[in-house]
Amino acid sequence: MAAALRPDLIERLAVQTAERENAKLLRRLRTIDHVDGPWLETGNQRLLSFCSNDYLGLAQHPQLIAALTRAARSEGVGSTSAHLICGHRTEHAELEEALAVWTGRERALLFSTGYMANLGVLQALLTRGDICVQDKLNHACLLDGAKLSGAELKRYPHADVAAAARQLAASPDTAALLATDGVFSMDGDVAPLHELAALCNRERATFMVDDAHGLGVLGTNGAGSISAANLGQHEVPLLMATLGKALGCMGAFVAGPAALIEGLIQFARPYIYTTAMPPALAAAALEAVQLAQAEAWRREKLTALIARFRSGAMELDLPLLTSASAIQPLLLGSADAALAAAQALEGQGLLVSAIRPPTVPAGQARLRITLSAAHEEAHVDHLLAALETLRLPPSST
Repeated sequence: MAAALRPDLIERLAVQTAERENAKLLRRLRTIDHVDGPWLETGNQRLLSFCSNDYLGLAQHPQLIAALTRAARSEGVGSTSAHLICGHRTEHAELEEALAVWTGRERALLFSTGYMANLGVLQALLTRGDICVQDKLNHACLLDGAKLSGAELKRYPHADVAAAARQLAASPDTAALLATDGVFSMDGDVAPLHELAALCNRERATFMVDDAHGLGVLGTNGAGSISAANLGQHEVPLLMATLGKALGCMGAFVAGPAALIEGLIQFARPYIYTTAMPPALAAAALEAVQLAQAEAWRREKLTALIARFRSGAMELDLPLLTSASAIQPLLLGSADAALAAAQALEGQGLLVSAIRPPTVPAGQARLRITLSAAHEEAHVDHLLAALETLRLPPSST
């Protein structure tokens, strides 16, 4: 009799999906048929995209394509195995060495995705009875990694170093890790890395930075937000960054002391039990690492485009958040307003993401505009002209 009353899990999921649809918060897939730099073709539309994370415009670079093709012809497509069996190829080893040198770390370790990297690191380092202190606006995978580890997760208000200090001080004898995004994916601002590093040093807490949106864009030779803050491995022993944003490829890596990397090889389950990324993709990523350092003009162009957009947006009194990164959010408040604005822009040939709850808190829905070195000044001006027609709420600052 009891079994007949047990809820059906798929039916429950369907009810939750229907509730999200009724709240006009349903996520929907969009199939892109063709990509040409910042231009996307979908169905019968050709749209100028301002929602890609291809910050340096490398995703379609001919040298990346050539490197991938050469390696695929030589080594095939799939790695066929986890790294620890027979999946770790020369291409992976060369990429890891280049990433370690670029970021000023002793060693680096590849993961198949950034999500897996953060899950693996936090699960390997933390255990029940430890504490993990995190910024409330950290990416979901950092939060999930802490929960998976069994450690106590403590979240401090965004960029509030004093609050983080209180959380660490409340457990002075407990093993602790403090994790933050370097560049926050929805707000685009940079974490107070100097202050957090000093705090971790005082409290003997391990400091971890997820620099998915900073690598390639900020710092000397594009080495990321930690480099831009003039911090090194001693101050920030644990760096995670991805290969699928500014580098235009896919995958992720963790970099730090040799003892960290050796430990992750032994204990990071998402590394141990997952097929390695295709060696051809690692070859393409290595080419991207070299281009990101050699072609500084890409960062210079991106910086100029960011300045042009921000200047124009402020002249129009748009509700622009404070951000010096490639992520430029316009805070509109309601999910309906953000969705309506995105749809209106699409009607003018522009693709901009409407970010709604639960990705951001209720009342903080926004247009998340991302700029790329693949854009031109005329593209930015087109976007600003279109935004001017929307009659968006003015900035509150």
